[in-house]
Amino acid sequence: MSAWLPTAPCTPRACVEAPAAVPAQAVPRAVLRLAGVLLLLLAGIALSPLGARIPASLIRRWCRWIVRAAGVRVRITGAAAPTGGLLLVANHISWLDVPLLAAVRPARMLAKTEVRRWPVAGPLAARGGTLFIDRDRLRSLPDTVARIARALREGAAVAAFPEGSTWCGRAQGTFRRAVFQAALDAGVPVQPVRIRYRLTGGTITTAPAFVGDDTLLASLWRVATARGLVAEVEIRAPIAPGTHSDRRSLAHAAQSQETAAPAWTHTVLVA
Repeated sequence: MSAWLPTAPCTPRACVEAPAAVPAQAVPRAVLRLAGVLLLLLAGIALSPLGARIPASLIRRWCRWIVRAAGVRVRITGAAAPTGGLLLVANHISWLDVPLLAAVRPARMLAKTEVRRWPVAGPLAARGGTLFIDRDRLRSLPDTVARIARALREGAAVAAFPEGSTWCGRAQGTFRRAVFQAALDAGVPVQPVRIRYRLTGGTITTAPAFVGDDTLLASLWRVATARGLVAEVEIRAPIAPGTHSDRRSLAHAAQSQETAAPAWTHTVLVA
């Protein structure tokens, strides 16, 4: 059992909602959606050598376009994330969470080393400055924390999913503490973000979840064939540096902030 990856009870068979059969007329639409996602990812790979010369506003729009191309509407609620070094933390449900977090603020993602081998997404992640974690080598943890802290001190935003695994969205894991040590060491704020997936009528859905022994292709197909999916991204109040003395209390505060009742005034909806 990997020390990096807690066991989530969520499995595709027990938790994930999917239609018993996809209507024949929905297949062409789903194929076009997946083609759109692929084209946007390829465009990102082609432009990635430009690096910091690409405006942050364009990166945020591109990330929203990826989610929208998959047929998912995006609703982002809350104030803009702070500039400068920042640790973005969110609950983890789907592969869609990655572009959704980047739509809040472009950031260096924290990802498992296996992602580097994924087709298309792997090269894009590597070129985008992703910080990779070898989850099977606990001894590499101090070096990983040091690399994250160094990036934060240099003014970068780093995005992480501290649950350590994907959950279906109806259940949620506990935030693991290691990544919060990097924020303490670097003296930067922590920005909690809450992600939910709903249907147009407001019902929470697990259809976009990518859990257990699910395959990426199966999850992609469920999203592309679904109708009326809405991704809700709630930006919570940032936790200022110096307000917590240890990573345990900081992790607890971030998770409590993430699950607290919303108190925002600003909404962006991408139809």
